[in-house]
Amino acid sequence: MLTLQPKFDLHSDVVCEVLRKEALVCRVEEYSSAVDTRILNIERDGHILYSWKGATETTRIGKYDPVTKHNKLLYSFDKQVCVSSCSLNKEETLLAVSLAQSTAGAERLKPLSKCLTLLIEISPINNTKVLKAVDCRVKVQFLHQEGDRRPVLESHLLLLTEDGYADLYHVLLAKQEGYRVVMANAERLAKTAERLVEDFSWVQWDGHAQRLYYLTHKDKFLLRCVQFYPNHSCDTVLELPLELPADAFPAVKFVNLGFDHYHTEGPEQELVRLEVFTETIGSMCVCYSQPSKHKQELIYSLILVHKDCRKTFRVALGAERTQQRAEQLQPVFIPIGYYILVYLQDYFLHCINTRQQEMLCHSLFFSGEDVDLGLQCQPADITVLHAEEKSCCSLLDLASGTIHVVELSPAYLLQVLKSNTPSRCPGRKADSQCLAALHCLLVYMGKDPNLELKIIEWLCDNVNAFECFDQIQEFILASLFRISYEKSLSLDKVLPYSSVFNKKEVPACLSTVPGVVCTTDLQIESEVKGKGFWAELQWNTERVNYLDNVPHPRYQTTAGPVQQGSERRPSSHMNHLEDNTKKVLSMVDTWCLDKKLVPLFQEEDHQQRALIGLVREREREQRVYRLSLYGRQASRTSQQTPASSGKEENRLAGCQLRSQTGCEWGRASSCYLTPDDTVARWRKGGTRCGARQTRLRLGQVHSEHLVCHLCEVTRGRAALLMFKNWEGKEKELELIRHMLETVWLKYDLGSHVLCLTQQGTPAEWSVLHFMFRILEATRGLSLPLPPGYHTLLAVFAVRCLPHHTFLQYIDHGFLQLTETFVSRLMTDLDNSDANERLKFSVVKRLPQPMEQRIYHMWDHPVSSASISRDYVRTLLERNNKNKGFASSGRDNPGFRPDFLPLTYLAKILSDIEAKAPNPFEEQENVDARFVEETALKQTLILLGFEEK
Repeated sequence: MLTLQPKFDLHSDVVCEVLRKEALVCRVEEYSSAVDTRILNIERDGHILYSWKGATETTRIGKYDPVTKHNKLLYSFDKQVCVSSCSLNKEETLLAVSLAQSTAGAERLKPLSKCLTLLIEISPINNTKVLKAVDCRVKVQFLHQEGDRRPVLESHLLLLTEDGYADLYHVLLAKQEGYRVVMANAERLAKTAERLVEDFSWVQWDGHAQRLYYLTHKDKFLLRCVQFYPNHSCDTVLELPLELPADAFPAVKFVNLGFDHYHTEGPEQELVRLEVFTETIGSMCVCYSQPSKHKQELIYSLILVHKDCRKTFRVALGAERTQQRAEQLQPVFIPIGYYILVYLQDYFLHCINTRQQEMLCHSLFFSGEDVDLGLQCQPADITVLHAEEKSCCSLLDLASGTIHVVELSPAYLLQVLKSNTPSRCPGRKADSQCLAALHCLLVYMGKDPNLELKIIEWLCDNVNAFECFDQIQEFILASLFRISYEKSLSLDKVLPYSSVFNKKEVPACLSTVPGVVCTTDLQIESEVKGKGFWAELQWNTERVNYLDNVPHPRYQTTAGPVQQGSERRPSSHMNHLEDNTKKVLSMVDTWCLDKKLVPLFQEEDHQQRALIGLVREREREQRVYRLSLYGRQASRTSQQTPASSGKEENRLAGCQLRSQTGCEWGRASSCYLTPDDTVARWRKGGTRCGARQTRLRLGQVHSEHLVCHLCEVTRGRAALLMFKNWEGKEKELELIRHMLETVWLKYDLGSHVLCLTQQGTPAEWSVLHFMFRILEATRGLSLPLPPGYHTLLAVFAVRCLPHHTFLQYIDHGFLQLTETFVSRLMTDLDNSDANERLKFSVVKRLPQPMEQRIYHMWDHPVSSASISRDYVRTLLERNNKNKGFASSGRDNPGFRPDFLPLTYLAKILSDIEAKAPNPFEEQENVDARFVEETALKQTLILLGFEEK
């Protein structure tokens, strides 16, 4: 489960050097006596303090520098003493030592007290000052604060006692003779002591962050933290109530305050194991075990302060395997990144995801034979060395004196994927483990391109979807989420992380783990104040409280509002969208210049290009508009809201801002389409454009949703946090190409697969199945595909599928006919009976504009007849608009259509039209003489000269 990298070995790095020095002191070639070297403390800068028994009954203290690999002698006692605690200041001028009274031998240190605490000048070795002489254990620790680079003539020493109090000593230093550093206030040192804490029962030192956590108990247990700042000030920044039994700590427990080899605690003395872990991005986890009344179960809790919740786990151990009392079984908490490993040897291993903690399916749980950390020591000898600025931690084995850097093993997680495939494990129990391992590999470890390649190979080998989730959808979403997860905890509940959140009913196998009972308590009532890390932690907690009260805060990738109708955009705007598309595709095209195996991004797929360009453009518009509103409103809100306002005032101010920016989520949720509705619209004849507009709208929905909640989850970093994730438009296209290239190389496909005259091979059948799975996954997430994908899919389909099945796939919307594919179909296939029927069937399913263009590419009498009919129809339409077509054609000597039979037919029709009588004109067949005589006679009658 873990990969161990050796960092320090006491024997090879220290003992060999000690033996060499002791041989020089004794003037012998080889020193053979036991030196009894023991690790005492590890300072913030990584220096390791140790002691050993030297020649002539002496005890020496040395320092090992892990950077230079050198050892240095700090101080020598002229007697053998028991060093229980030791610390060295940053300038290496003072050494604080706590000595335990030796119980062996006749000689004892005076005065006769159980513990003697000394402060020694070692630059050079000079005076020694007694700080404490008490009858309880004392721990010493110098503060190592990052300040200015000027010479520091002041040191600060923490002194913590088993009586439950902690003092801070301020030691002033002075230089003498240019190089000697001595204590300037040695006589008044006791008066400088400042009492920081009283009546604690547990204390933990965080040397890297310079924090002191301690636990007090009056009416209830209260966890507090004292933060030490570089300006030599300190402040209590955290108060957190804990639910622990009253007798949780029979004796004071020291954590990360050196290693006392002369005081060991029995299993009955440690009823509760408690540790605190933090990360620089503003996350804090308090891990503790609890005694159980039942022998066959173990209870442990994780308080996720940054998520404002507490998760309590009850794990059944099994009566047949529980040989010890429940009080003696204490788990080991190991932080690795944002995962917390809870390990109980021979029983279970629980790898808990502290950022996506809502469902158990995003955390790994192993029991029985699967529990293997890869450690060669007993858990009781393990000490966790954690630094919040590092994603990995170190484990110290006190028994052997070795330090290893530990990380999660990608090889082990890949093995979990391979062993839990649907074909090998048809049940649902393995689905949650496989899902958790997949997300851990992609999100936490996914920066390694070789690891991503291995995961894609696993996807190719396991095309069939799991019963409870789609692994290709999880691969795409987790890869896109990885782009932004490092930057902000506030986006964990907003950005799409897993397709599981889109399910109306989560399967039981993803929400439960056999043998594990999990309960979640919200609103842990923590009080956080301070600056730096603590301000970030407080901000994350407030944002989580807000999102917990918002319906559907996480963006649903399978739904989006429908835009009824589509406005006709000017050509300039369409050109701008095309420019956006070119930028995206050019960026994708530069990522893999060495290999372009799959013919993608090589054709004008107008639908996918429009989708890519419009999504990018609308995201940019929403970013500029929303952030401008957010900046103005945030400044007004900060002026109107007092600094001491509570969480409710901040939430109300955020809601007001959200409503003013026009991002009210309730209004948009009523016009969502389900994936089935989208596919139905896509399949309907004549509505492809409507479906395309639906999918184009989804990009805008994602932007609006993020901006809607980013008004509450960010302050001055809105642009960085919000749109860092959907730089993934390029990443999503690249992921699909990467998957296709991997499967292309796996089956060793060449350019011959694009030839339509050959039948598909079994390898091409596998590629076709994999491409259909990608199409299904992207449609379910409403994501675009690379231009050329539908063409390639249709080529594989026509090679592998029977013709009638191929046509059914087109009718049901699984295949989309592109002009590139149809043109190759018409030119590459001959005019045999089967091919003619296929071509006629395909042509019938084409839209009218594409059908006319395709007929010009097919050398067939039917296509010629169709072209003739279309051409005659065009000529007749022109004749209706412009009379005299024949004369205009004859008068124009350049009128020479390329199709000669059609030209001759047009000439004949023009001649017939010229000769035919016009029914709308009067015929000239009347006798004019008769008309004149009749008119004259009628005139004479009217004038009265003649009678009728």
